Amino acid sequence: MADQPILELRGINKSFGPVHVLHDIDFAVYPGEVTSLVGDNGAGKSTLVKCIAGIYTIDTGEIRFEGEPVTIHGPRDTAALGVEIVYQDLALCDNLDIVQNMFLGREIRKGAILDEAAMERKARDTLASLSVRTVKSVRQVVSSLSGGQRQTVAIAKSVLWNSKVVLLDEPTAALGVAQTRQVLDLVRRLADAGLGVVLISHNMNDVLEVSDRVAALYLGRLAAEVKAKDVTTGQVVELITSGRSGSIGMSAAAASATAI
Repeated sequence: MADQPILELRGINKSFGPVHVLHDIDFAVYPGEVTSLVGDNGAGKSTLVKCIAGIYTIDTGEIRFEGEPVTIHGPRDTAALGVEIVYQDLALCDNLDIVQNMFLGREIRKGAILDEAAMERKARDTLASLSVRTVKSVRQVVSSLSGGQRQTVAIAKSVLWNSKVVLLDEPTAALGVAQTRQVLDLVRRLADAGLGVVLISHNMNDVLEVSDRVAALYLGRLAAEVKAKDVTTGQVVELITSGRSGSIGMSAAAASATAI
């Protein structure tokens, strides 16, 4: 685990008209670690992710990548840094096969024609590097895959381009027990390979099982960032629902003021 974050947000504020959604958010992602971002509906998770993604511009604050300040004007800037985001809807095309999905919009060409052999080889190598064995062929049409296999393909697509940070939005939502196990193992392997991983989830069992750190948002504020091994499921739930848990999180006065 590294001492210095690869992606760091400092004092991030974001408003939509009179509604102040994010309040002075400090958030860090470390290489080789899984950081879970948790919070109730409306806590600001989606807004924070969209600020990182370049979908929303921040009002004030600073974003740093590998220790240097960066300006993100749009999704292309985020991708150029090496940050990939796997949204809950996965953004896969059911009528295309795995290779076509992984290289959609970034196809490898030999002159005017597609280099199918090179794309197949890179797709297989990427899946193999992540120890993915549930996919029989990279030429399977995505519509034929299970939910867990689709999630695996979406994650593999995100690391195909030498990404350094991967954000995963509810990767185990609507999956069965076995498929959830496969995805969580893959999330852990991403971190073990040196990537900074952000897991957004409402499943506290998944969060504490696979995470190194947990960052809890409460009504647009960072209630606490803690080591996963130092907290229980109950404490994380209390941080999410009230902004504090015993001595962890916001002060009682701050939590009450935020709730008002």
